[in-house]
Amino acid sequence: MDYELAIIGAGPAGYSAAIYAGRSGIKAVVFDTMGGGGLAMISPNIENYAGFASISGMELMEKMGAHAKKYADMHYMEEVQKITKTPDGFTVTTSQKNYTVKAIILCMGTEYRRLNVPGEQEFQGKGVSYCATCDGHFFKGKKVAVVGGGNTAVIEAIYLKQVGAKEVFLIHRRDRLRAEKAYEEEAKEKQVTFHFNTHVASIKGDQQVNALDIEDTQTKKQSILEVDGVFISIGEEPQNRLAKELKVRLDDRGYIVVDRQQRTNVHGVYAAGDITDGLRQVVTACAEGAIAALASTEVLGKKYPY
Repeated sequence: MDYELAIIGAGPAGYSAAIYAGRSGIKAVVFDTMGGGGLAMISPNIENYAGFASISGMELMEKMGAHAKKYADMHYMEEVQKITKTPDGFTVTTSQKNYTVKAIILCMGTEYRRLNVPGEQEFQGKGVSYCATCDGHFFKGKKVAVVGGGNTAVIEAIYLKQVGAKEVFLIHRRDRLRAEKAYEEEAKEKQVTFHFNTHVASIKGDQQVNALDIEDTQTKKQSILEVDGVFISIGEEPQNRLAKELKVRLDDRGYIVVDRQQRTNVHGVYAAGDITDGLRQVVTACAEGAIAALASTEVLGKKYPY
């Protein structure tokens, strides 16, 4: 075996799994398509992770990554393309080579949900963004829209005002927000303009975004909203392709179903973090990663004193 354990995904769950695996004497490797950190990497401010009253997602993930590096081999920018079950374990095929392992922990997390409207793909990176933390500073003194009605959407609208956007419009298809009242009140204080019962029909522009076609969901009246950018914040979808190929059981929303030890229905395959059917928070992702790493000792011929 090249490694005893392969951890797919270097977010909070993957980093935590790597730490607990290494400290348990497990030879582990972590694969990540990007540079690590997952969606937590782009969170502007985390205030509910024990031990840090306030810390940016980037700083927290960098700390976790540096910690995990002490205990496992980190393979950033190496995409896992396929996982094949073998009599002795698994073959992990990446963009670079094949690896043989005894156990797998799936920590692929989620990806941003798209509007799937005309212009969205065309203008991605040209005014269409899914991350206010990443791109908000480009829109200082400009007009921007945020699409969504949950906590993340409202927080992004507030953040865009904080970094100097001239006007911020919050577009939501329902008649009220799903976000916490405190965030809604703060957005009002920051003079965010709300467009309820409204959806985006298309995104328009020349070289860059310059307007949105919006429609009233009740009257069906259409209008043009002139903006320089649009931030889409309508939730996330599980990155479950590898799980599907392994025939791992998913719930009706596409998240991996696990038991209390983070086991899936496939022997030797565990899952942790936002890809699972649990609470999607940094603190729970870390806990699940730790549990999955320790549970994997059962197929690795090792013992752990729980």
